[in-house]
Amino acid sequence: MKFSRPLVSLLVPVLFLLTHAVPASVAPSDNWKPLDPAQLALKTPLVEKDADSEALFWEVYMADASDGDKVRTRLDHYRRIKVFTERGKESQAQVDLLIFPGTEIKDILGRTIKPDGSITELKKQDIFERTIVKAGRQKIKAKSFALPGVEVGSIVEYRWVEYRNTTYYNEVQLQLDIPVQNLKYYIKPFGGPNFPYGMRVQTFNGNGASFVKEKDGFYSTTLTNVPAFREEPRMPPEDDVRSWMLVYYTEDKKLDPKSFWIDHGKKIYDDIKAGLKVNDDIRKKSAEVIGDASMPEQKLERLFDFCRFKIKNVNDDASGMTSEQREKFKENKTSADTLKRGIGTGYDINMLFASLGMAAGFEVRYARLSDREDVFFDKGFPDEYFLRTSNIAVRVGDQWRFYDPATVYMPLGMLRWQEEGVQALLADPKEPVWVETPLSDPQKSIEKRTAKFVLSEDGTLEGDVRIEYHGHLGADKKEYNDDDSPAQREETLRNLVKSRMDTAEITDVKIENVTDPIKPFTYQYHVRIAGYAQRTGKRLFLQPAYFQHGVAALFTTNTRQNSIYFHYPWTEEDEVTISLPVGFVLDSADAPAPFRAQNISQYKVTIGVSVDLRTLVYKRTFYFGANSGILFPAGNYSIIKDYFDSVYQADTHTITLKQGGATAPATSP
Repeated sequence: MKFSRPLVSLLVPVLFLLTHAVPASVAPSDNWKPLDPAQLALKTPLVEKDADSEALFWEVYMADASDGDKVRTRLDHYRRIKVFTERGKESQAQVDLLIFPGTEIKDILGRTIKPDGSITELKKQDIFERTIVKAGRQKIKAKSFALPGVEVGSIVEYRWVEYRNTTYYNEVQLQLDIPVQNLKYYIKPFGGPNFPYGMRVQTFNGNGASFVKEKDGFYSTTLTNVPAFREEPRMPPEDDVRSWMLVYYTEDKKLDPKSFWIDHGKKIYDDIKAGLKVNDDIRKKSAEVIGDASMPEQKLERLFDFCRFKIKNVNDDASGMTSEQREKFKENKTSADTLKRGIGTGYDINMLFASLGMAAGFEVRYARLSDREDVFFDKGFPDEYFLRTSNIAVRVGDQWRFYDPATVYMPLGMLRWQEEGVQALLADPKEPVWVETPLSDPQKSIEKRTAKFVLSEDGTLEGDVRIEYHGHLGADKKEYNDDDSPAQREETLRNLVKSRMDTAEITDVKIENVTDPIKPFTYQYHVRIAGYAQRTGKRLFLQPAYFQHGVAALFTTNTRQNSIYFHYPWTEEDEVTISLPVGFVLDSADAPAPFRAQNISQYKVTIGVSVDLRTLVYKRTFYFGANSGILFPAGNYSIIKDYFDSVYQADTHTITLKQGGATAPATSP
């Protein structure tokens, strides 16, 4: 996992905050609000007529609060929700309050008000913490609870306090996954004679917020009839489609974006130049590591490997370090410190690579860039907030090449997918410049799958499977699994297979290279699936595409609101061999015709049999995203849907085996 060093300008002076923070409680009362009988009697939603449930109100108080010796942003949340249908009951009875890094959830209260007005309180022992999996297979912790006695017509309401370790920038959501009749934020700015920053609010994907002065130093903004936010498969980052506000503090400088970024690029250089200082130890180690390498690429590869393999990364959750050891880690002031100690943060490791490269005579720049998993960066917003990560740019010939030895699982020549194909600001004391990072082609991220099966006459399929994940696919798998136990990793695999084929019996599981930075993440297992092929009289109907069996169509709706977004280009290579049951021969073994989407994607399948006609051989190749084809406007949805419908139809193609019949011609493998 990669973490970037925070910019100095993001840090609010602690002494100032300690003397200006509000008390620990910012909401006006801990009591439940009075219930309007009309709300309990409400039979249909007001914002969206087909809604299964609707928030009657959603209220948040937000201020910086002292909590012991720390100052954090405190948000007091309160939601009241009306349930209209059985689906609404199912969705609203279970609540997951997500715990993002740097946040804490406390003081949860909840209750259910039934249609007859009776009230059932949530018990504290029924609140627990668990790990959930979000879209993209991202693991996030949550405070979870089931509200008691929910039925159609009920009102559920719950309150909680959220603490954030950030005070300078705060994202606040303006949409839920259900409609909201009334949303109100109360925000208390901090300020004083020695604090040169003013509060600013920027709304994204919605109308700008207007504020009204309230008592006790708060300002409020109100939204009514807020539509529900609905996720769509393969949509852009949530912050690019959901309505939200950024509440932040900045000096009152009237700079146009171009001037701002020039100034900011110079400032970044001033902040980091001391850490890049090259001394004799750096020069000596650079020469030693490079050795007899003569080509620029070879020199940089050796420096890259040294930083990645020889310096322990305290930010890596698979480093073997305990939380206590991380807490005791002392900050490295310079790259020479990182070299001497052999340990550092991801930022330290990248800076050491930069210093070693400079010592070898390369032109090197520290680069700040955005993360397109979070948002599509827009240089028109003149603020550093969205430049959340960093890499090292090295000029090789007439091109800038980007390096990130701190990210353990990415091969040389690739960045995390979140940092490919984005604008990077190269810090410089004179002329900072923007350069776009390259996007890896589909062949860099391959899912290579092989299977050898035996098919029984009753339709049971049994055999051995091997899957290798390379490039971005491998990095994703490693990040997801590296902090799990072997038993948890095996359970993840079982769930993946059984989500497609619930009768699958999986044994002899072997998972390799989970934390290996070079070798592909690999699954191996033995599987037995009763009824895989359907028997009808003397015929068996078989889907030879085992790895696609049970996979649903990617796009199912006829309309689309958001753009279509694939995280990165990828390739799939499958080979499945199936020994046919005794007495059965191919009756129909036609293969789907190959097809392509211009220069972006191609699909090709061959189906054949061995010389003795006893073994079916199925081969499939598919790639998508070539020539940077990963983002498409919503207006192209029908074209994209039709293409992936063709992939789905080809993947679910069925061939026929006949007992005791003549063999039909088949395409050679």
